[in-house]
Amino acid sequence: MTHVRLVSALASVLALAAFPASTVSAQGTANSLTAAERADGWRLLFDGKTTAGWRGWKLDSMPHGWQVVDGALTRVASAGDIMTKDKYANFELSLEWKISEGGNSGIFYRASEDDDAIYWSAPEMQVLDDAKHPDGKSRLTAAGADYDIYPSPAGVVKPAGQWNEVRLVVKGNHVEHWLNGVKVVDYELGSPDWEKRVQASKFAPHKFYGRNASGYIGLQDHGDRVAFRDIKIKVLP
Repeated sequence: MTHVRLVSALASVLALAAFPASTVSAQGTANSLTAAERADGWRLLFDGKTTAGWRGWKLDSMPHGWQVVDGALTRVASAGDIMTKDKYANFELSLEWKISEGGNSGIFYRASEDDDAIYWSAPEMQVLDDAKHPDGKSRLTAAGADYDIYPSPAGVVKPAGQWNEVRLVVKGNHVEHWLNGVKVVDYELGSPDWEKRVQASKFAPHKFYGRNASGYIGLQDHGDRVAFRDIKIKVLP
């Protein structure tokens, strides 16, 4: 085995040790749709078995560091951010995520490839272990927040290693973040309040931030192990 392969294998073993398989076993109903959901217009963005429908940001294929592990789309090694192959304008997104201890990730929406990082165009629903990551000290960057723009309340996110349920509604300029059944963020893109907050943030110099009428849904590689499952979407008029 070459030195590079040995290092890669060791990194995978260490990641699994930090995020044991017993904590990532998907429920039997994950990654599937009920008859009622199908009738209501929902469709899966992840089948629980393959990475079909996804690619790396500014790539034509999926980076190897994202793998399907126990029915979850999981960041297991350095890979970069990923996103859907299709763009979405108005939609309701539902998924579950689980983060490793001290971990950080995010869910991007209406992303584009116009800048040198996905987060310069896409608003982000923060995925975080609030208890162990420094970003958890500020509600603007804590779990559920519209990262660095709108804060989320404390006490809603579950601890590292447990599944959290997300519902994300994006319709026109209206956006809602729901975490574990609680609406934690509610805002209007382009409103005076939003413009004021963006201008006071690190996103101010980036002309595409939050201004795309449609875009990709992305998942962030922030250097930590994170898993996503039961990813489904309903396109809205």
